[in-house]
Amino acid sequence: MLKAIFLAIFDVNEGPKVLHQVPTSSITASPSTPSIPLLHFPPIANTLIPHPTLCNNGLLQLTIAHHRILSYPQCISSPFYPRNAYTFNFCLVLAEDADFSSYIFVVRKLNTLFRTLEEQSQYLSKDDSKPDTGKIYALCEILLEDLNNYSEAMIPIDDSNTLNIKLFPTYHPPPPLYAHHVPLSTVRLEDLVDENWDLTMLRILPHINGINSVKQISLLADADFKLVKKAIRHLLYYGCVLLLDVFSFSAIYACTAEISEFVESEETQEECARYVAPREDNAAFALPKGDEGEMFSGTELAELYLSLRQGLSVRNWCYDHEDVVSKIDLRRFITFGVIKGFLYRVHKYAFVTPKKRRKLAKDELQNELRKPKVNVPKDEEPDRKLEKYLDGTHCFDEICTDLMISEKELNQRLKAWGDVQIICR
Repeated sequence: MLKAIFLAIFDVNEGPKVLHQVPTSSITASPSTPSIPLLHFPPIANTLIPHPTLCNNGLLQLTIAHHRILSYPQCISSPFYPRNAYTFNFCLVLAEDADFSSYIFVVRKLNTLFRTLEEQSQYLSKDDSKPDTGKIYALCEILLEDLNNYSEAMIPIDDSNTLNIKLFPTYHPPPPLYAHHVPLSTVRLEDLVDENWDLTMLRILPHINGINSVKQISLLADADFKLVKKAIRHLLYYGCVLLLDVFSFSAIYACTAEISEFVESEETQEECARYVAPREDNAAFALPKGDEGEMFSGTELAELYLSLRQGLSVRNWCYDHEDVVSKIDLRRFITFGVIKGFLYRVHKYAFVTPKKRRKLAKDELQNELRKPKVNVPKDEEPDRKLEKYLDGTHCFDEICTDLMISEKELNQRLKAWGDVQIICR
């Protein structure tokens, strides 16, 4: 949100000064409105109105008094002006910790537009209005209000020129996307579709259901994996999907410190009860029932989540809670905790020491040189496809997805490598 807009110029008699400021007295105090300014202008005057050789060089930003100033100093050289130059700078003031990326375009356009107007008709230098009055002050006032209230502005300047500005939201770069990630839509993607959508995007939408991984979506849609990955990254960037792990009964989940917020929030507990209820046909969600035919209480739901811990797989957890498993949608039960952040997946990683790898390579070489060769059973021979995954940085989900195998088959292949360390974290 903008705190202020002001126009600073170089006056041939007074030097750098603030000509117009919105709100009034936000930069320099005036006798008529003795309010406290947001910042003190004199210490930064020579920075915002620099020497002509330092002007026209792009964005200039500085922080002072917990505020950030965005500026774009301009200097026009011409014998028409006193001292053969006219220097001005429209500046935007925001809070120091505010996201200012979308305002860079605004300050750049504002200064370059008025530079063009000044070169064409001396729009700024011929304005005889007193400080904080006149058409330029009114333009700054409208611009501040419109950007803060509507995130856009369309202001007529004269018969031939109009200032059109729109703030576009900026999003953080999406997290890395891998083949084993499972996208889950947060909006109704079908409602966003129009005739201009990408063909790959249209093909993958039916398969984004919180169950299929990125690679499975690519196979089901019969689309190129790189294009599918790029399309999902677009959805991820705009917050239309979020990423989950592949659900399996051999997976391990545990609670985070945020579980306390779930325990204290009755609203979240009721939302959870509705979300994890089993769906029957197309009927609306029914609340899950306890042993006595009543809805599960928040305490019961919290106890179920707290019973998930390190070393306990979902399969074994189901054995311990046989009376509950049939009354909830287990996949959605786990998904809800992951989405809300009070449940995390404990991944498994395989690690083989470099010494062990060298020994296996040496044994293979000796076997190749030995005559006759020793025939090693295929199921006892180390799978070289696994070697690049055994450095402790690739989780089981990634390995299984890349090699298109189950976790059971992966464990069998790892036995051929001998002493493999399985790390859970």
